[in-house]
Amino acid sequence: MSTQEPRQPGSELSKELELALGMADAADAITMSRFGSSSLEVQTKPDHTPVTDADTSTEQALRLMLGQERPGDAVLGEEYGSTDPSNPRQWILDPIDGTKNYLRGVPVWASLIGLSVDGIPVVGVVSAPALGRRWWAALGLGAWSRTLGGEPQQLHASAVVDLSQASLSYSDAIGWHEPRLNALLAGTARQRAYGDFWSHMLVAEGAVDIAAEPELGTWDMAALIPIIREAGGVATAFDGGDPLAAGSLVATNALLHAQVLELLHS
Repeated sequence: MSTQEPRQPGSELSKELELALGMADAADAITMSRFGSSSLEVQTKPDHTPVTDADTSTEQALRLMLGQERPGDAVLGEEYGSTDPSNPRQWILDPIDGTKNYLRGVPVWASLIGLSVDGIPVVGVVSAPALGRRWWAALGLGAWSRTLGGEPQQLHASAVVDLSQASLSYSDAIGWHEPRLNALLAGTARQRAYGDFWSHMLVAEGAVDIAAEPELGTWDMAALIPIIREAGGVATAFDGGDPLAAGSLVATNALLHAQVLELLHS
């Protein structure tokens, strides 16, 4: 996908966003070249999740780009860990979010590229080339998306006020405290399992009002958070705190968040 996206000239974060968008182009080229390939190599990691040669090749390529363009920054990636956990500037990579979909030929997967400064996610790019979609944001520059061949559109979270009228998306029941999930399912009007990155991007678009996942890695969330927040949504952990520290994420429009947190702890 082209990187002709709106930026704010002279902004430091706009330069980082431009780099992240270029990285997404590089990721798309690799992931799409291997998607659906009969020679795709698949291994099982110690946590029993799959990893493909597309995952590893993509992360290696993104790390190489960062080594050339931002040699002083740290990198944390799902497949190769962290180069310098104490560095206040950290690029956070998930080369393919939705690997199980990817290896089965399901087009719902994306490369996630985020930048965290002093522990705060400030830049995020989510690129889903098999869906023909990309989402991006940087702190203070708004959140945007584009469909392949279309014009960039600014994102805005929904204005639904009543939880009983809200639409909820989540991945599955794994990791949930069952009564909490049941309460959330019963308290909302519509429930769908779009899953992974897509649930949260739909919140940023205003198409879904709530997305929640009880167990996520830092690389699963870092790119999503700036997009949700810049679209006017709220992104916290289940306890209302820092999602990166807690390893959970609940994203809503600004009007529903307190209600959702209350329901999750009732």
